[in-house]
Amino acid sequence: MGIIRSSFPFLLGTGCGIYVAQNYNVPNIKELIETWVYKAKSVEETYRKPGSKDGD
Repeated sequence: MGIIRSSFPFLLGTGCGIYVAQNYNVPNIKELIETWVYKAKSVEETYRKPGSKDGD
């Protein structure tokens, strides 16, 4: 009985997650993170102080 009781929230969350992913327009998290990293790098390069380019 203990393993069923302890795994019930996990199974319920998995089932709800599958339902939401199939029926709603959920954004792809990996693509969002890659976009944020790209934008952060471009901002960092834009506002970088002039100086050495070797990263020292």
